[in-house]
Amino acid sequence: MITLRKTQSVLLLAIATHGAHALHAQTGQSQTTTSTSASTSANDAGQTAAAAYAAGRTSVPDPRTPPSSRTGALTLAQVLDLARSKNPTLLAAQQSLQAVRAQELQAGVRANPYFTFAGTNITLPAEGASNPYAYSAQVSRLFERGDKRKWRLEDARATTAQTQAQLVVAIRQTELTVKTAFTHMLIAKEALELSSASLKDFGHEVDIANDRYKAGDLGKLDYERLDLQLGNFESDEANDIINLRQASDQLQTLIGVETPKSEFDIAGDVVPPNITQPQDQLLQAALANRPDYAAARFATTAAVANSRLAIANGTTDPTLEGEYDRSGTYNSAGFSLNIPLRLFDRNQGNKETARFQANASRLSETAARFQVISDVDQAWVGYVQSKHLSDRFSAHYLDESRDVLSIAQYAFEHGGIALIDYLDALRGARATTLDALNAYQQTWLAIHQLSAASATELTP
Repeated sequence: MITLRKTQSVLLLAIATHGAHALHAQTGQSQTTTSTSASTSANDAGQTAAAAYAAGRTSVPDPRTPPSSRTGALTLAQVLDLARSKNPTLLAAQQSLQAVRAQELQAGVRANPYFTFAGTNITLPAEGASNPYAYSAQVSRLFERGDKRKWRLEDARATTAQTQAQLVVAIRQTELTVKTAFTHMLIAKEALELSSASLKDFGHEVDIANDRYKAGDLGKLDYERLDLQLGNFESDEANDIINLRQASDQLQTLIGVETPKSEFDIAGDVVPPNITQPQDQLLQAALANRPDYAAARFATTAAVANSRLAIANGTTDPTLEGEYDRSGTYNSAGFSLNIPLRLFDRNQGNKETARFQANASRLSETAARFQVISDVDQAWVGYVQSKHLSDRFSAHYLDESRDVLSIAQYAFEHGGIALIDYLDALRGARATTLDALNAYQQTWLAIHQLSAASATELTP
């Protein structure tokens, strides 16, 4: 605020001094009292005129105003819905989840029985009881022990849950990417609107300067230096057009549009909102709902089930067989029991592998928990700092820059300050506007990052 007052004082003093000199030249009075009175009167008049001019400057672009949008422009919520239903990457991940879930069916099946039919001597002539036709039929089945089927099912279900959590991770990552692209496009729209308005406004200023130059009220050097600034505004507009189109194409690709369209449009607020939830609440929500942390927990469950399955696979599975035989005119039945003797291979290596994998999964789960806490903390710090800066621009710097530029323009048009001072004020206003847009963008990105880190939807 002190800087603003000093700047205004210098500008108003220049205006007042110019008015005082003009008044002195017209009257030709030399008395000290009269000169002092004229200077005071000119100062008051200069302050009144400059204040009125600054108050009436409605054409100065304001980045706090949302950009205009076409009819049917999409909101952030609508864009997210389209991404969830049409993004090909998410659709592929959903099909992969269905494929993993189908493995639960396979994990739950029991061993198939075997049927064997055999015949002997059927191509030779039967020669009495010494060489009769002989037939046999056997049915056998493997019986699993050690709850193998139970642990296979638990492993498969835990793997499905882990894959489903990973799908949610992909969805939330896609949502974060969509939100980021949406913010980039919205800020690019605002930047283009501001640069176009600034170009139009400064174009009028150059036209006025041209009239003054032709009338002999402005030197050629000052006019050309002012005209050269127009190229910067034209460059800003051209760059903003490119940035907007690129951001639009990226966003349309994320929502499943095959060929991006130039008429695609979005609508939203540029000034970011306040987050009402405290950090502790967001941290608890993250630990309860973060899909990557849930995937780590399910991975541990699957690893434990796989370890128990490895132990169960070390048990002996008997095979029971029933047999029917017919030899000539005689019928007979029998059975057999096949029990592997696991003297050497008791699945020792797989048991050890599964045990170490289970331990590794537990440690990975702990690491995932630490990462959740770190992500929330980092995102919170980023939000707090960026929001503080964007609030300063909204409540202070933008208005201050607007006043400085308005007063400088009035002073220059009335001969109160040199062109270099006006150009400095102009560059300062452009820089402040760009800094404000950057602060708003960084705050929005911090909000989206905090939303992803806490698994909480923080934007309406």
